[in-house]
Amino acid sequence: MGDSGDLNSNLHFRATGDPHLDKAIYQWMSWDKNPKTYGQMEALLREGSVEELRRRLCSRMSFGTAGLRAAMGAGFALINDLTIIQSTQGLYKHCVASFPDLRSRGLVVGYDTRGQEASGCSSERLARLTAAVMLGKGIPVYLFSTYVPTPFVPYAVKKLRAATGVMITASHNPKEDNGYKVYWETGAQITPPHDKEILRCIEESGEPWGDSWRVGLADSSPLRRDPTEEICSRYMEELKSVCFHSELNSRTRLKFVHSSFHGVGHNFVQQAFRVFGFLPPIPVPEQKDPDPLFPTVSCPNPEEGEPVLELSLRLAEREGARIVLATDPDADRLAVAEQFSDCQWKVFTGNELAALLGWWMLFNWKELHTSQADTERVCMLATTVSSKILKALARVEGFQFEETLPGFKWIGKKIDELTKAGKEVLFAFEESIGFMCGSMVPDKDGISAAAVLAEMAAYLDNQNLTLNQQLANIFEIYGLHISTTSYVICHDPPTVERIFSRLRNFEGENKYPMSCGEYSVAHVRDVTTGYDSSQPDKKCVLPVTKNSQMLTFTFQNGIVATLRTSGTEPKIKYYTEFCALPGKSDASSLKVELWKVTEALVEEFLEPDKNNLIRRSM
Repeated sequence: MGDSGDLNSNLHFRATGDPHLDKAIYQWMSWDKNPKTYGQMEALLREGSVEELRRRLCSRMSFGTAGLRAAMGAGFALINDLTIIQSTQGLYKHCVASFPDLRSRGLVVGYDTRGQEASGCSSERLARLTAAVMLGKGIPVYLFSTYVPTPFVPYAVKKLRAATGVMITASHNPKEDNGYKVYWETGAQITPPHDKEILRCIEESGEPWGDSWRVGLADSSPLRRDPTEEICSRYMEELKSVCFHSELNSRTRLKFVHSSFHGVGHNFVQQAFRVFGFLPPIPVPEQKDPDPLFPTVSCPNPEEGEPVLELSLRLAEREGARIVLATDPDADRLAVAEQFSDCQWKVFTGNELAALLGWWMLFNWKELHTSQADTERVCMLATTVSSKILKALARVEGFQFEETLPGFKWIGKKIDELTKAGKEVLFAFEESIGFMCGSMVPDKDGISAAAVLAEMAAYLDNQNLTLNQQLANIFEIYGLHISTTSYVICHDPPTVERIFSRLRNFEGENKYPMSCGEYSVAHVRDVTTGYDSSQPDKKCVLPVTKNSQMLTFTFQNGIVATLRTSGTEPKIKYYTEFCALPGKSDASSLKVELWKVTEALVEEFLEPDKNNLIRRSM
């Protein structure tokens, strides 16, 4: 496809009778220069698909927990050449207002391997258009020359002292999707007010500027720099900071299988293993190379567990490998499975892996530090819907624990605050298999987590322990933590609004539920409205997020349950956890109690609207 074609010289369309929609149609057909998305819109106009036109054109993407994400295709509500150009123009305007030295600092742009033939979109093309907008305004751009893991962008932002960074990726979303993730100068994902300001600037900058469609500008501009070799080299060198037993790694008897889920992770995990002294993991051949169609998995999300790990587990059995590692397509998340008998596998949850990795990072840190003052300087973080296991570790070990809103952008923001206060962040996680080991990258990172996990497994194996056995040891010392995470799918926003409105007026106006099934509610926290009954002033400590729904119920028996809407998918997620004190390890009775509360939660709080919900398990 060329830089730009004159598709719009004979622009005619039949008015729909809706002035707002007609204006949006005219703007789209005037501005879009991608023949494939232009053709999609022409077809919808010929067919008179008014509702589909309205869905695609009369709303815009907003920043969720992981940036802008949507299906690829024509329309202001979707990911395509035009909306990426508009987003970058908005980002440029906000950066100009925020950074007086923007022209000397520039920005970083990376991309994964997603793409869609029908819309003529690929992550690489969208990254080059992102670069073109900035280069056209005289802003230096560090554009990677090949696909990279998502964590390489925030890492590069920090190391190159760039003002901001953009990663074109939809991570583990379905193959139809793509996304636009923005990082600030700290290397953390943007949080309010930056997201709101960028969206405001996007609205003001709808029409593409002169050079914005010049996708080839990145090849000719002297302001374009390629950071690929430097960043990969520096990342792998710094990775040694979280490697503690390289000599042991080099002689371990353990074998590992790795799947990159048709994404970007293969080469980088191989390199990370070599840095740690391991033999490279055995790749799953069918999933080793990038493929935007993700042909061997129904969903490119390793968090879905054993069904999507099938090829990895069978290969491990044939190769005699006890540990399976899987990175998601943009390699910022990590799934792990361990064989415990013939053809029997334990697939760890994100919360269980966090218990292991948190313990491991602290264990090695304590080997080098002995004073209590040092311990009090150390921090670990988790999102509020994640397990409280790190809080239990902190209570016993004396380090600082911090909780944030869901999404690693909030963890990144908190890390910046803690670092400026002289704290050392050892580990952070979110329950959806996102881990940050050490302080290299203020974001989740599946590459470093894979190497760190492998080293922990090798160390434990040398002690004749499995990962699962060590997990049991952790729970014995710090208290058993049993959690469940599930979701319902809802494609009807009014239904979602009705569910949460009902919960806020359950026992009357502005009165939340006082019980669920046979279980009494001790406290309610509503991050959407800022209410928290456990606080003296009834106000949330966590930031208020009016544009998303999240309610947390703490029961008298100690179970904590949270309902929230997803920032990237049409889901209502629900999380429940039983946090037992050390020594109370009757797992079977705790699981029964947790199951009862979870079922009551679904039946009473969600299922009055069950006709519009599809229930799923995670």
